[in-house]
Amino acid sequence: MKQLRIGMIGYKFMGKAHSNAYRSLPMFFPQALKPEMSVICGRSTAAVQEAALQLGWSDSVTDWKELISREDIDLIDINAPSNAHKEIALAAAKAGKHIFCEKPLALNLADSREMLEAATDAGIIHMVGFNYRFSPAVRLAKRLIESGRLGKIYHFRAWFLQDWIIDPDFPLVWRLQKDIAGSGSHGDLGAHLIDLAHFLVGDMQEVIGMSETFIKERPLAAEMTGLSAKASKYAPRGEVTVDDATLFLARFVSGALGSFEATRFAAGHRSTNSFEINGSLGSVKFDFERMNELEVYLSSDDEDVQGFRRVLATDPAHDYAEAWWPPGHTIGFEHTFIHEMLELSSAIAEGRQPEPNFHDGVKCQAVLEAVERSIEQRRWVEISEM
Repeated sequence: MKQLRIGMIGYKFMGKAHSNAYRSLPMFFPQALKPEMSVICGRSTAAVQEAALQLGWSDSVTDWKELISREDIDLIDINAPSNAHKEIALAAAKAGKHIFCEKPLALNLADSREMLEAATDAGIIHMVGFNYRFSPAVRLAKRLIESGRLGKIYHFRAWFLQDWIIDPDFPLVWRLQKDIAGSGSHGDLGAHLIDLAHFLVGDMQEVIGMSETFIKERPLAAEMTGLSAKASKYAPRGEVTVDDATLFLARFVSGALGSFEATRFAAGHRSTNSFEINGSLGSVKFDFERMNELEVYLSSDDEDVQGFRRVLATDPAHDYAEAWWPPGHTIGFEHTFIHEMLELSSAIAEGRQPEPNFHDGVKCQAVLEAVERSIEQRRWVEISEM
């Protein structure tokens, strides 16, 4: 196989990010399977045809079942709302198609396990979309931990802060409806933090959390695209059925302690996705708003020069950087998806499962639901209970 024939379901925020990744991959990573952007699928004929033209897809359809049945498709890319993930993934697995599915994998843990089982039984390649793993600076943090340069890890603290729904009159978009999204900031933002914690520090043993929905009702949306929406001045209001903010503590299997905060009510924070890791020999700090940088502290430095140093992860020594620009010429959000698709393409070519895959999606979902159970029952919850 020299080409990877793709059928994509969804064409808005993530659809654009994925399309850009497929188009850019062969230019900067020519060794990868060449993505063939075959068919894009969406519910509106006019809108999906316009998206196909804009994003570079050869054909468009409005019926995802028709797309999955086509013999000229190797991979199904699912970036539709979360409530559609399970049904599409099960059908794609049954048809023998490889699957890329955006996070969170499903609305709940039971559904995500069913998706994993179906993909495993079908013998297909499967991947879940945790793109922040693919920032060169995050990969550097991983390398420092795995090499032992930070010593024994004691703390992982993370926060993902946004403010795009802080206006109480912002419309009731699908991300604020539990039956479509599964959860609010917890599953949307917190899922990324959980995956980063698993990737960098390891599995969690137990969690305890709390959450709040600050605005209980919002005007019904007249239209929505990505993270923007409009509602008429006199629109009826509907109930917000997800969390606006969730915080939780965790104990890792390794003995490390963790703290996590996900909120869409942090005024002034457009998308502050950050973590700090403290070990016996050093620490690292990362903020995705400055995604090319990793702050590193090593206790082995001489005392008179100890302190956090700014490492710009753009040199050829850093993962993926050699394919891009000269050192110091930074990359952005869209590049994490290109690196993600490189991993998927390489895994398919090599006949292995990419990382992260549906196993990681299930593991993340187990933590999400353990936190929800903890909030409901007001107690520590072991991940093994889930």
